[in-house]
Formats: sequence, C-alpha cells, structure tokens
Amino acid sequence: MEITWYGHSCFRLTERNYATVVTDPFDHKAVGYDSLKLKAELVTISHDAPGHNNSDAVKGATHILTGAGEFEIGDVFITAVQTGGNGAKKNKGKTRNTLYVFDYDGITVAHLGDMEEVPTQSEVEALGTVNVLLVPVGGGSSLNAAKAAEVVSLIEPNIVVPMHYSTPDTKLKLDSLNKFLKEMGLGKIDAQPSLKVTRSGLPDETKVVVLDYQKG
Repeated sequence: MEITWYGHSCFRLTERNYATVVTDPFDHKAVGYDSLKLKAELVTISHDAPGHNNSDAVKGATHILTGAGEFEIGDVFITAVQTGGNGAKKNKGKTRNTLYVFDYDGITVAHLGDMEEVPTQSEVEALGTVNVLLVPVGGGSSLNAAKAAEVVSLIEPNIVVPMHYSTPDTKLKLDSLNKFLKEMGLGKIDAQPSLKVTRSGLPDETKVVVLDYQKG
C-alpha cells in the first residue's frame, strides 16, 4: 500500500483493489498549503474544525466517517475510537476527537487525528497491532513532541509518520518537526515523497519516516 501526505493531518491511503481513503481533508484558506484536489471512496474526519473536516475537497467520496464505530468499506476494515471530550469533567474544553485504524488485509494504519492526551493502556489495547502510526507532533490543540514520543513507545508501531507540525506552508502556529525527532533520539531525516508499505518490508524496530507534503 502507499501513503501520501498533503500537509497538516491529511493523508491518502491507496492499495490496488481496496477503497482509497483520505484522512482529515483541510480548508487551505484556514490552514495554508495548496487547495486539495483528491479523489477517494472514503473520507475520515477526526473532529469538526476547518483544518480537518473539508470533505468537499475530496471528489467521489461515497462514505464520510465522523465518529466511533466499526466499518467495512471497499474491503478495508476501519475501527474508529473516540478520544477526549466525552462529557467527563476532566475533559471539559477538550476536542472531541476520533482516531481511525485502517486494516488493509493485515497491514494496519492508525491515524490519531487531533489526539491531545497520551492514551491509557486499555485505549492502546483497543487499537490492536499498529504497523504504521500517523501521529501529531507539533502541539497546538494536539500532542506535543514529548507526548507524541510517549504515544509511540506505548503503541510500538513498526513505522511512525509525524504530522501536524510547522512547515513553510502552514499558517498555523505549531512546533517544528525537529523537536519530535530529538525526543525520539534522532537527527535530521531526509523526507521522501510517499511511503510504500509491504508486510515483508515492515522493520522490526520502530522506524520514523518523514514525508514531503505533496500538492493536493
């Protein structure tokens, strides 16, 4: 399968004979980056904000997921789990966020959306095995670098792809990617245009992959 990043929290997941997925399409006027011109059968929205909910930017979408549940669409199994904002007092003022785990015939990709807090052990177990973790690292309304590194160590994915951080094209005030890389004990990593994932190619040790955002 192939994972392409378009900036902020927006990715496209493609695999032959499976539904194409776009996560958190943004309104470029609010976020920056280029306007999106994507096609997909399935759009997932982590929460209701202009940086994450612009489903109109995706043509051909037959399914738009906005909340918790279990779904099977185009042979992709999706587990959607709500985090934050569930009415408990401690969550007052927190974003109601939905994270999504996509299972493409045994390769699993988790998109954490705008997750704010490090999940509990039981929440992590609910996700099952995660091969590729798409994790916010730039702070703002979501995980900062230190919390993101903690989430990575809890979930123990094969591959980590950072998202939701400061870039030359974003209008949002977020931390740089370097902060997260330092938390992970890493130096600069060369960005690649997309990530191709095969079951046999999954690394044994957690590996951080940095993607270049593509023109949407």
